[in-house]
Amino acid sequence: MKVLKFGGTSVGSVTSIQTLLNILGDEVKNVDKPVVVLSAMGGVTNLLASMAEDAAEGKEFTAALAELERRHFEVVKNLLDVQNQNPAFTRLKIHFNQLEELLQGVLTLRELTPKTRDQVLSYGERCSTIMVSKIAAQHFKEVLFVDASEVIKTDSAFGQAKVNTDLTEMLIRNLYEQNRGKMLFVTGFIAGNEAGQTTTLGRGGSDYTAAIFGAALNAKEIQIWTDVNGMMTADPRMVKKAFSLTELTYTEAMELSYFGAKVIYPPTMIPAFLKKIPIVIKNTFEPEFTGTVIRHDCKASALPIKGISSINNISILNLEGSGMVGKSGFSGRLFSLLAREQINIILITQSSSEHSITFAVQPQDTERAKQVIEQEFELELLAKKLEHLVIEKNLAILAVVGENMKQTPGMSGKLFHSLGRNGVNVRAIAQGSSEYNISVIISANDLSKALNAVHDAFFVQLTKTLHAFCLGTGNIGKTLFNQLNAHSEYLKEHNGIQVKIAGVSNTRKMTFNSDGISLDTWQQDLEVSPYQADLKAFIDKMKEMNLPNCVFIDNTASPVPVGFYEAVFKANISVITCNKIGNSASYKQYKTFRDTARRHGVDFFYETNVGAGLPIINTLKNLMNSGDRVQRIEAILSGTISFIFNNFKGDANFHDVVKAAQEKGYTEPDPRDDLSGKDFMRKMLILARDAGYAMEEADVEIESVLPKASLEAKSVDDFYATLKTEDAHFAKLKEQAAKDGKVLRYIGKLENGKVTITLQMVDENHPFYMLSGSDNIISFTTDRYKERPLVVKGPGAGAEVTAAGVFADLINLGAN
Repeated sequence: MKVLKFGGTSVGSVTSIQTLLNILGDEVKNVDKPVVVLSAMGGVTNLLASMAEDAAEGKEFTAALAELERRHFEVVKNLLDVQNQNPAFTRLKIHFNQLEELLQGVLTLRELTPKTRDQVLSYGERCSTIMVSKIAAQHFKEVLFVDASEVIKTDSAFGQAKVNTDLTEMLIRNLYEQNRGKMLFVTGFIAGNEAGQTTTLGRGGSDYTAAIFGAALNAKEIQIWTDVNGMMTADPRMVKKAFSLTELTYTEAMELSYFGAKVIYPPTMIPAFLKKIPIVIKNTFEPEFTGTVIRHDCKASALPIKGISSINNISILNLEGSGMVGKSGFSGRLFSLLAREQINIILITQSSSEHSITFAVQPQDTERAKQVIEQEFELELLAKKLEHLVIEKNLAILAVVGENMKQTPGMSGKLFHSLGRNGVNVRAIAQGSSEYNISVIISANDLSKALNAVHDAFFVQLTKTLHAFCLGTGNIGKTLFNQLNAHSEYLKEHNGIQVKIAGVSNTRKMTFNSDGISLDTWQQDLEVSPYQADLKAFIDKMKEMNLPNCVFIDNTASPVPVGFYEAVFKANISVITCNKIGNSASYKQYKTFRDTARRHGVDFFYETNVGAGLPIINTLKNLMNSGDRVQRIEAILSGTISFIFNNFKGDANFHDVVKAAQEKGYTEPDPRDDLSGKDFMRKMLILARDAGYAMEEADVEIESVLPKASLEAKSVDDFYATLKTEDAHFAKLKEQAAKDGKVLRYIGKLENGKVTITLQMVDENHPFYMLSGSDNIISFTTDRYKERPLVVKGPGAGAEVTAAGVFADLINLGAN
């Protein structure tokens, strides 16, 4: 025999009640018919409470009462045959008349006692159960309406009545035996005291009713039919990746439920827990889904935790002072006081020195708790043995739950790493000796970010989501989006990473979407965005959105974004940049960026600063991190200069080669910007700093490729004219190199803490001799790579390879 409980959404509409009847149709095939426990129609309990409060304040309630009547009558008209409607209308009308009289009394007296409130609320379950039982009688034989107040007996603590278990179980068993073979439709939530007055069972009361009946009748299982697919790993409204759990132990379910999982309320499980009756959470609107089974013994699970639960609005009170140290009975005195005042304590933590106690309460209890504590400990406060109570509001609790946490090393480390990396400050921590639960108190504003970050950290089988805010939509920005779009599925499957573009800005417009901007329509979305480009506003919005695993991507060459990097790091947001200005400015700024990123536990990736998509920065870091010592670095890190000297041979003259480079798009509009060696110098400076040298721009020695007259020419045309004039100079260099069997190469070198960039002639034994096209090349001579240097070679410029470098940095970020 089973007990089936249907929640408010399951009886809230014509469609849902039809589904309910289909579910019952499958169950009546069993030898023992189920006991069906029903909640009030969705929203009705709140409506009744509001009507009662309005009446007590002298406000009108008749419109709400008419709406209540309309909802029930509409279901009857749609689901009952005409000849069967009148009995249902009559029974419902009697209840609505009684309710009206009761509310009229409240209005007259301007008083709403807990006893009267319970009576008012009881009409929600009474009306829904009468209505559904009448409809069910049209489909099934032997249907009986049961008012639970006649069999569930409690004390007179109205609003939160305590059940007399022995008497209740006897009455339920007698009722069942007298009506064996009938399908019982029972009102949830309500009960009765010895005087026959209506009481209610408090929050989750209908689930409690089902558990009480299940325990009394030793049911095979108790099914809770609701509007979600069982219990989930986290609140799906906050964590989009939350998934349903197939099974939980009673302990895990109670821990999750206590800390905010709304599917089931902890005390309601106790009767089933004591009798070891499985509780199955199922979805009325997706009945074929298996749901979640809560049972005494579960199979071993591969999951490190079962779920992450939360309470999103609490306050904490902190009491400290020397008067607590070594004072036996102090905690008992404090918490007995709060218990007498009916103030529920959600979480407690105490320092090992006994110098302070921190506890969490509901916000509505905060001021009352403060008042009674100050009254109770008035003498200690006056004597300065206790400090004045400190209250913090707008906080939340996040709890990680699972029996596999017990005696498993690294659980706390993983939790706190994921919170710390996302800049979530922990105000208090609590963990029981059972190790089933680690609870932390954090800012309520950080709850959504924290839930997603922790969920990603523990459920490694899911993809990790990075939220990227991209600045710059030029060639590199566009190409990056194309690459991300083309490889998104590969990233998920092979790297377990999903990149969502949460914000995009260029010099004209900016747009945002926390669910991710479509990479198919991002240009149109940006064009129609109402937000005008404003870099400070873009950064502020990124911080305000407070998304987990956030990264700021700078795809510009402007100095302006660099000024915001430090603030971005301080907001616990990583930075990926192909903008080399930040790292090649003052050494102080370079060091500040690294120190700030490290201090806030985020990443600063800039692989593309030196060789576009070539793994140069990463190779250098890996060499140094593995304990190798760099003796010398030699490099050609300018695609423009590489092209010019690779083609300056044979009959070619320097003027024509430079002109050809410009026509192919290898140079800036003014080729001197490339040939001056300034950009090359910045790249060598970054390499030197990453190699551990505190260098400034002025420390780099640059030998100019160009004669003075070419550098000082007033226009580009004049510049080309000087190249013709200086043709003999360049021809002499070329001929000297050819004569010696060498080639000309413009090489940067770091050796003994000194950086030089010079025009050199190298022979066939040099790794740069065979360089061709516009490739970049770099060689690392180290203690390990001494005889044969480690060489990295390939294209060092272009949108495709630069965007690929940014892409690679994103993957590395995801791995962290």
